[in-house]
Amino acid sequence: MMNYQALLQMNTIFISILIESLPFILLGVLISGIIQMFVSEEMIAKIIPKNPVLSVLYAIGAGVLFLACECGIVPITRRLIAKGVPLSAAIAFMLSAPILNPIVLFSTYIAFGNSWSMVFYRGGIAFLVVIIIAFILSFQFKTNQLKHDHIGHTYHHSHTFTDKVKGMFRHSIEEFFSVGKYLIIGALLAAAIQTFLKTSLLLEIGQGNLSGNVVMMALSYVMSLCSQADAFVASSFRSTFSTSSLVAFLVFGAMFDIKNTIMLLGTFKTKFVLCLMAYIFISVLGLTLLFIS
Repeated sequence: MMNYQALLQMNTIFISILIESLPFILLGVLISGIIQMFVSEEMIAKIIPKNPVLSVLYAIGAGVLFLACECGIVPITRRLIAKGVPLSAAIAFMLSAPILNPIVLFSTYIAFGNSWSMVFYRGGIAFLVVIIIAFILSFQFKTNQLKHDHIGHTYHHSHTFTDKVKGMFRHSIEEFFSVGKYLIIGALLAAAIQTFLKTSLLLEIGQGNLSGNVVMMALSYVMSLCSQADAFVASSFRSTFSTSSLVAFLVFGAMFDIKNTIMLLGTFKTKFVLCLMAYIFISVLGLTLLFIS
């Protein structure tokens, strides 16, 4: 009976993760199709500043205006890189959009009882993390790090508006099936770990300042929550964990979780994804311990 109940719980969590993520995936692949068919490399070159610092700040500004979760942003990021956007700027966009957009910040404000401090903590730490990551990537990686460099060269023969619209939907469908399989695998893993991992054990471990931050980051990774809803879960831990640990949960989980790790591994080279995860983990941990008591 226990095994049946566990499987039933895992199935419920799996379906809820998919339902939560699918709308953003659909939006992401549709925008990816629009970028592929209607945005040329020349347009990208004109829009993105040549200065590396300005290009990153420009990308963060675009992320603030973009309503997407950490899964839906992956296909858009891949398409932008394939179109010639610098890796550091594209990753800055990918990391900032799920955290710094108005809906996520407003949900954080509401979840923590109309607290502006949590909004500023989350937004400020996320902004610093993005800047640090972009700076490191600009020096370490000189190529686009995509697994498949040819993805930016499809459908360029279409010239009429009708052909481009058809190509946009065709590309979006292909992108959906390409990205969707990684979402399903990631959601299944997240559901299994949430079902069989004892949360009480993590809560016991995370009583110290450093350990509390690490545990909450691990919990956010395992739970794979959508960034629009994670603040309400984080607020439920207010009596157990420090503000620093809660902010670590809110920032790291919106940048990296199980489901988007699988998607990133399907999009980027493995070394790059592992480096990115390590840099984000160290940055979030260090900044939350340094600036938030």
